[in-house]
Amino acid sequence: MSADAKPFLTEEQYLEIERNAETKSEFLNGEMFAMSGAQRAHNALVWNAIGLLFQRLKTPCQGFPSDMRVHIPATGLYTYPDLVVACGELTFRDKHVDTLLNPTLIIEVLSRSTEAYDRGRKFEHYRTIPSLKEYLLIASDRVRVDLHARQPDDRWLQTSAGAIDDSIALTSVSCELPLQELYRMIEFE
Repeated sequence: MSADAKPFLTEEQYLEIERNAETKSEFLNGEMFAMSGAQRAHNALVWNAIGLLFQRLKTPCQGFPSDMRVHIPATGLYTYPDLVVACGELTFRDKHVDTLLNPTLIIEVLSRSTEAYDRGRKFEHYRTIPSLKEYLLIASDRVRVDLHARQPDDRWLQTSAGAIDDSIALTSVSCELPLQELYRMIEFE
């Protein structure tokens, strides 16, 4: 082993470090990746999405902000979506009840630094979660949402909305998000 080689962590080592850390990190293939802070518009959009879902959820579902870690066993990724909703009985990795395994809806707010990852590789990971029905991407630089919905044949169908008077229907949680309310008081950077 060279002096420059990075030691790889086990999942258990990662979780022990992460549970005691002041900042959040993703984990994949033995490596931890620090997550950067979010800009004002990003945080405001997460806040608005949480408020709207809280008001509108009529199904037996529970939502969690970005501190709920999600583990994707098929690929090994541990990550922190901006917002995650799970319906029915919740399944966690272990007794700590801080790592969700069965999300129904995942929401990511896009930023310049994360958009390519959220649309690409991260979505590849998310698609392997059997319980995941919908993946919503919210732009933070303009009015635009893209909803990816799992179809009965396991294909994913994208629906987009980009006008302030549009709404996006989240069938997995039986509610609709009006973009006018989602983007309320958002100042684009």
